[in-house]
Amino acid sequence: MRAPKKSETLEVRLPFETKTAFMALCRARGRSASDAVRGFIEAEIGARGRLKGWPTAVAAAAGLALGAMAAPTLAQADARSDAAFERLDANGDGVVSKAEFAR
Repeated sequence: MRAPKKSETLEVRLPFETKTAFMALCRARGRSASDAVRGFIEAEIGARGRLKGWPTAVAAAAGLALGAMAAPTLAQADARSDAAFERLDANGDGVVSKAEFAR
């Protein structure tokens, strides 16, 4: 039996970092992004042909993807913020005065 022709598309908007991480994961697993998304959809539809637990699954997948991407990004942003603050806080008192900021 021949597989049905794949003629429909689905557009999903997500942050660049999330897409990049997803694409890298797919490459590492030796599958295309389309194949991974199709597999997810087919698993959610299940044997009875209707979506089961879809909102929870999507929320969980999005939360995991964003959490995995946000942790390193937030750590880098925190380190950059600390360095920028230290440059502004010339006397090292933990407070940036107007004079220090203006300088």
